[in-house]
Amino acid sequence: MWQSSSRLQLPDAKMALVVLLICFVFNMLGRGIGDTYVTFLLPLETEFGWSRSELSSVYSIYMVANGLSAPFVGVLFDRWGPRVVYLLGVASLGLGYFLAGNLTQLWQFHLCIGVAGGIGISAIGMVPSASLISRWFPNSTSTAIGIAYAGFGAGTLVLVPFAQYLNQAVGWRDAYHVMGGSLLVALPIVMLLPWRVIRAGYGARDKKSQHQRPVDVSSSNATAPAQSKTSPLRAALRHSGFWGLAQAFFFTSVVVYTVLVQMIAYLVSTGFTPIEAASAFGFAGMLSVLGVASAGRLADVLGPRRTATLTFMCTTLGLASLLALSYFPSHWFLMSFVAFFGIAQGARGPIISGVCSKLFPGPGLATIYGVTYACMSVGAATGAMMSGFLYDWTGGYQASIIFSMLNVIFAVSPFWVYRELRKFG
Repeated sequence: MWQSSSRLQLPDAKMALVVLLICFVFNMLGRGIGDTYVTFLLPLETEFGWSRSELSSVYSIYMVANGLSAPFVGVLFDRWGPRVVYLLGVASLGLGYFLAGNLTQLWQFHLCIGVAGGIGISAIGMVPSASLISRWFPNSTSTAIGIAYAGFGAGTLVLVPFAQYLNQAVGWRDAYHVMGGSLLVALPIVMLLPWRVIRAGYGARDKKSQHQRPVDVSSSNATAPAQSKTSPLRAALRHSGFWGLAQAFFFTSVVVYTVLVQMIAYLVSTGFTPIEAASAFGFAGMLSVLGVASAGRLADVLGPRRTATLTFMCTTLGLASLLALSYFPSHWFLMSFVAFFGIAQGARGPIISGVCSKLFPGPGLATIYGVTYACMSVGAATGAMMSGFLYDWTGGYQASIIFSMLNVIFAVSPFWVYRELRKFG
């Protein structure tokens, strides 16, 4: 059976690297395409005259759909495996973005970019990646998750400036056609990946050969009553560590997305050109590749609590520099923001994911992680909505930045308050 599932039998160590690369690439596509919405903010405002809160609502619905679909993506992954999940994700994202090039009404953007895009990005994002990585890297999970998470920053670095270029070169409608059409063309490639081997995990072939040996029925029956009938998710919901991770995910997203959604528009308002603003956004994403990849390794060495606290300190310094730009426009403050905010952007993801895999190992991890990921997405939607509301209310961006800085306290506190999280150092 194994021989027929994959003609090219790579050693498990090499196959693990292939799986990590696949997770990295899909994270890059998902997060990168999702973040390109910031480049469409001004063109859509110019053409349709929608308010900033109306435009931000599209991104908020995308994050809500991304989050609420995450638990179902986890269930689908646990039951049907990665092939179905990734095909669904690429098809939903590609179709939604391709259709977006023909839209004229706000509710249509809510449906195509918000709902279809959110579901698609959830299905190719960290929910399936975290489960696959835990199967292929049992001894260095946080480090591997950090590398996979670095795909988020790589996507921001590559696809956001590319989308800005397409907006200026061919217009926003054709920009959506190009991105969505490219994903639809890639569907056959996704289908042909060796998903059966990918799903199995490290050492599965050795385990299969062991399972062919006679089984001691009396021994297996003796252990059967000891197995818990409680589902993994229900057991996790009774664990205070789960709620600590959910709080950290939620407020971290509030911190980041309160400023991220309108970052390019804000930088343009302070005197930078659209290409400079998009490039700064991209460079922040580039630094996040380094920061995210390093965060997983640092969490394995220093401990998740110390590493998370260090990243939140960097985020606070970056936000302070961003706030200073509104009073003293300067490339120095811009570089300071990009450096500190960028290096910490997304760094909490591998930390929280690594702790989740340690607290709740085994079957059901994808479902449990999907629920915590939903909290992250709802936090991102909350931050995006607050940014639009605060801009319409105050006529500026300072209130959003200050609001973001205050939420850092709620984001970092679970690592110091919850006993189950303190024990990870």
